[in-house]
Amino acid sequence: MTELLWETAVLIDALQARPMGDLPEGVTGISIDTRSLESGEAFFAIRGERFDGHDFLSTAQRAGAGIAVVAEQKLPALGRVQIPMLVVDDVLKALSRLAEAARARSKAKIVAVTGSVGKTTTKEALRHGLAAVGSVHASAASFNNHWGVPLSLARLPAETSYAVFEIGMNHPGEIRPLVKLVRPDVAIVTLIAPAHLGHFRDLDEIAEAKAEIFEGVVPGGTAILNADDPKCGLLADYARKTGVANIVTFGEGAGADFRLIAYEATREGAKVDAEIAGEPLRFSLATPGRHMAQNVLAVLGACHRIGADVEKVASALAGWRAVKGRGARHSLSLPGGGKVTLVDDSYNANPASMRAALEVLSRAEPGKGARRIAVLGDMLELGTSSGELHAALKEHVLAAKTDLVFLAGEEMKALDAALAGSLVCRWHESSDQLLADLESTMGDGDVVLVKASKSIGFSRLVETLLSRHEDETGADRPSAERGPAMAEKTSGEAK
Repeated sequence: MTELLWETAVLIDALQARPMGDLPEGVTGISIDTRSLESGEAFFAIRGERFDGHDFLSTAQRAGAGIAVVAEQKLPALGRVQIPMLVVDDVLKALSRLAEAARARSKAKIVAVTGSVGKTTTKEALRHGLAAVGSVHASAASFNNHWGVPLSLARLPAETSYAVFEIGMNHPGEIRPLVKLVRPDVAIVTLIAPAHLGHFRDLDEIAEAKAEIFEGVVPGGTAILNADDPKCGLLADYARKTGVANIVTFGEGAGADFRLIAYEATREGAKVDAEIAGEPLRFSLATPGRHMAQNVLAVLGACHRIGADVEKVASALAGWRAVKGRGARHSLSLPGGGKVTLVDDSYNANPASMRAALEVLSRAEPGKGARRIAVLGDMLELGTSSGELHAALKEHVLAAKTDLVFLAGEEMKALDAALAGSLVCRWHESSDQLLADLESTMGDGDVVLVKASKSIGFSRLVETLLSRHEDETGADRPSAERGPAMAEKTSGEAK
């Protein structure tokens, strides 16, 4: 029998719910999406911007939901739905109350991650590495917003050793309530960069919004900051003001507590020499990129602070690979023979992550006579600086020894103009046009980098390439679960 995640009596108390129907002893999981709902789970009928979970209760019943959590005001419209129910004032608020209960009962060491770039990569590296030393629970996909964080916390099993949560934001004030639910032992800020700059006056305001994560750190907890980030000092000031007891850093600078000493790219990934709290450590990574190695320093720093075996975690990371949309590599077969290496970094983009991805491309080794191809789409929410920031990518494209550039999106016209006369650059009206041009151009041994902001839709371009060409890597596909009720489209990617 599948172990219960929550007993029904505990659920009722935590949710402040009114029970209806023949309730089971408990539930095996928590779901907000009928497509991924499994038998015996509780379905929370959250109302999103486009869909209302109450409209999918019949689907939840057919999928075998043990309990539905519904809003009192929706009861008159639920008709003949026979699923046992827990009736609450507001479903999302009730989910947050369950998240509080999950945190209160947990004895896990908890790490929270935020930053403009690298949150999900750092979270996934923590998930993978900590699994070598204990049981781990972590946010699914990029569940880092107002419903994703409570959902991830509500799913935390009582006996887990370690838990990792990603926390994002689009606007000031969004991290504060989420981190007060999570109450981490360690809070990591990966980097402050001009993501969502259209919603902020400058990088200092972005840093201030990210610094809200320190407000939830437990007494005696730790803030881990990027020593190479120009905003490190500002973040440290915020951490001290909120009473964080311990402030440590990672990076390449001489004063970093978790320091990158040497980085060597290899065919298999990279070899890294580091110093962790004064102790030398050498380890290998299957995922290339200097920025990946720096993120791993934050991971090892967090493990050191929570008392996990750093050497075992570092050894485990030799088998960790970047996830879909964040640097995952695929080997594609061409119809006429030959192979192409596809680097899928299509999930998001801002100037800092673009530079990091292009640096990875620069270290790639195309086949003899083959090319480095950059497929780039708009970086969104950069405000009035958008044109300037897109054009400024020119130096990084050239430094990456790029042979051919494919562009799509209105904002990328600025880069197209900047690159004129420097190398072959093709701007396209749509990603479909770009895809057709790319497929007719790719040749044996080419290395193709795909990167853009999420809503540009380059992830579909990648999926099309994978569906049409043999994918020999066996890379993981994403979970079907996306948001409230069904394929809920959120207002923007939380960063």
